[in-house]
Amino acid sequence: MKVLITGATGLIGNELVSLLLQNGVSIHYLTTSKKKIENELNYKGFYWNPEQGIIDENCLMGVDAIIHFSGATISKRWTNSYKQEIIESRLLSSAVLFKALKNHPNQVKQIVSASGTAIYPNNDKVIYDENSKEIDNSFLGNVVYKWEESADKFKSLGLKVCKLRTGIVLSNKGGALIEMAKPIKMGIGSPFGTGKQMQSWIHIHDIAALYFFAISNDLEGVYNAVAPNPVSNEKLTMAIATVLKKPLFMPNIPKFMMKFILGEMHELLFENRNLSAQKIIDKGFVFKYKTIEKAIENIYA
Repeated sequence: MKVLITGATGLIGNELVSLLLQNGVSIHYLTTSKKKIENELNYKGFYWNPEQGIIDENCLMGVDAIIHFSGATISKRWTNSYKQEIIESRLLSSAVLFKALKNHPNQVKQIVSASGTAIYPNNDKVIYDENSKEIDNSFLGNVVYKWEESADKFKSLGLKVCKLRTGIVLSNKGGALIEMAKPIKMGIGSPFGTGKQMQSWIHIHDIAALYFFAISNDLEGVYNAVAPNPVSNEKLTMAIATVLKKPLFMPNIPKFMMKFILGEMHELLFENRNLSAQKIIDKGFVFKYKTIEKAIENIYA
């Protein structure tokens, strides 16, 4: 099997590349930096520039499936111009891929697109599954909606389209956990707001394994890429503190303070979503890290 990956050097992309190579999958990857192009037996880089509509169509040669991560990080201050970049980076990259597939001979049968849980409304009273039609009326909710729309266009080319709505990815190499752990390591950690908001998470090992599972089983449709046991922000904070052997005695951090510090991006810390992982479990996927305690212990072991 040969796979084309966009965003191969990101947090999940890095983990997935290692997993695929270990399992004998050949990789083509797209990069906007010509300096990052490698040419090894099972790992070959190709240049693209979505903003300019440029792509080396040779990246499609022999490829069976595409894994599409590409998009600007949401973990930066959301100025008006950067909010536009967040949206455009996702839509432009999808459009360039679509055009390349449409205009050049290829054997691609499936595209697996990253997506986000922000599409669901903030509501811990409801356990959301993939059948939910409600869309969160927020900037990120709108981003994910448009992102998934751009992925669905590939159906018109005869491809199977799979969208993985990813929760908070837990890793010691980047992402939310590192930022949450910083004040805890300094002895000044505490939950955000009430601490009652539900947070749907997934271990970095499991999200990489889930992408591999998706291409190995020709999955199509939407799946929640979250562990089976969401936790409150308070429980997540306590689990980190317990593993790091640090006390939690500071008062909860009020929402207005984080809004002052981070601006609109503070919404990421107060997401309140209880999501079901049952659909992907029913397909036969087995999570290695089902509880927050095991996940945090593994990361900081």
